[in-house]
Amino acid sequence: MRLYTVLDIVALILALIHFGIPLTYYFYLKNKYLNKPWNIKINPNYKPKVTIIVPTYNEAKLIWKKLDNLAEQTYPKNLTEIIVIDSASTDRTPEIVKKWIEQHPNINIKLIQEPERKGKAHALNHALQHATGEIVVITDVDCWWPKNALQEAVKWLSDPTIGAVSCIKKPATPHTTEETYRKYYNTLRIAESKAYSTPIFHGELAAYKKTLLQKIGGFPTNIGADDSHTAAKIALTEHRAIIPENLEVKELIPKKNYPLWRIRRAQHLIQHFTKIANTRSKTNSSYRKVLALEIFLHLINPWLLVIASLLLLASSLVFHSLLAISILILGVILLMLREYRVWVIKQIILILAALRNTQAKEITWKKQAK
Repeated sequence: MRLYTVLDIVALILALIHFGIPLTYYFYLKNKYLNKPWNIKINPNYKPKVTIIVPTYNEAKLIWKKLDNLAEQTYPKNLTEIIVIDSASTDRTPEIVKKWIEQHPNINIKLIQEPERKGKAHALNHALQHATGEIVVITDVDCWWPKNALQEAVKWLSDPTIGAVSCIKKPATPHTTEETYRKYYNTLRIAESKAYSTPIFHGELAAYKKTLLQKIGGFPTNIGADDSHTAAKIALTEHRAIIPENLEVKELIPKKNYPLWRIRRAQHLIQHFTKIANTRSKTNSSYRKVLALEIFLHLINPWLLVIASLLLLASSLVFHSLLAISILILGVILLMLREYRVWVIKQIILILAALRNTQAKEITWKKQAK
């Protein structure tokens, strides 16, 4: 067998694995679990005290609107506590929060100011020491909740088997790439949740039972995905971590450097899955399968596309293989399809994120305008 034929065959096998496994996983979960009943017992009388933690760093442009958004929640005000934890902002964020507090004496809210910025998870753990609620909810400043969001999140936690709840995310303004990506991404998160748990959570709204947070030692400070890793560790204690389909949050998308924003987020997910892959724990068999697939999709699968592309490129340039040339041309033509183009962009982002992680973990990062 000629060398270029071997290269072509290996490339085709890797490409089939790269595209075949995620497609099979997506349609399997969608068909088997997406429309399946939750089988969760919700107690309508469950009304625990809730602490909402809002970490801030240079959020002067958005913090007032964010606090207004939290004040609009339909959950009982006498059972809601808000902690704004500011990590040494260099703009007027603390002053604006203090002014908001003065104008809203009916809201139970406190401001904690850190003298030094050490990262989001460090701030969350600091605020956790002051939290008095049975449920702890974290939220970023650059997102908006519907008025019933807190009530919806808390109700799922009335089931003793549920340890954590997060949201599905949609861009607050039109963004074709992000909307296409989120369409499939959100479907997977919901289906994984119905299977048992999803290992990916969102800092825009993530609610945890405080006792479980304390059991796992709080939020991890050595990786960026504090929300997802915390949820995954809770799921490994045999308490489900879920994202329901009716809990939707609008998120602001950066006005500039959108790819860098995506790369940073991918870096954090890679850190999360690398760390969770080394965890040895007995858990639900469905969750073990979900973890295994997500670890593969984030850590291994992107590189299969790179290797397949390089093999085809070598075969076409060195040996002038018609098959290799045809496949490469087909790949370029398929970029005209939005879904295919978004998928390839995601793979490039994961590759760049993995490479960037070798230089810096981005535990603290430069703010992007939104």
